[in-house]
Amino acid sequence: MVEDRRSLFVTGLKNAHAMENQALSIIKPQLKRIENYPQVATRLETHLQETEAQITRLEDILASLDEDNSTLKDWMLSAGGSMAAIGHSMADDEILKNSFANFAFENFEIAAYNSLITMAELGGFQGAVAGLQQNLAEEKDMARWLEDNLREVTTEFVMRREAGESAKV
Repeated sequence: MVEDRRSLFVTGLKNAHAMENQALSIIKPQLKRIENYPQVATRLETHLQETEAQITRLEDILASLDEDNSTLKDWMLSAGGSMAAIGHSMADDEILKNSFANFAFENFEIAAYNSLITMAELGGFQGAVAGLQQNLAEEKDMARWLEDNLREVTTEFVMRREAGESAKV
């Protein structure tokens, strides 16, 4: 039974590593395109750095278990994230679509980290809990920021659109 819990935990960690790589593939194209929403760009830049640190924490946890990330999972989810970013870039309301997608993705990550923390506790992997909790706290902070700022971003989008200014990004 202990081996089953370990296997489940390791699979979850590999999935989280791929998920964070997907997050990078979503954030980076947004940062390259944002011009008119500096508050969003600033927060995304901060979260990009947090995401890179989250990947390092996940790699450290995997290494402590003599495991590696899954290159295939990392690549597949990164490709999916890049496709989503490309799809949003064609929309007239790109900033809104990105905001909605980012909020949904942050909540997905929150659920994933809550599950991983439970697996770590059930499997006796106490050494992993602090790093996972730090990742969870950062994801909650980002989701909260997105929620708290959606009204402002939407208002700015509408005002720009009405003024005939570029409202996309």
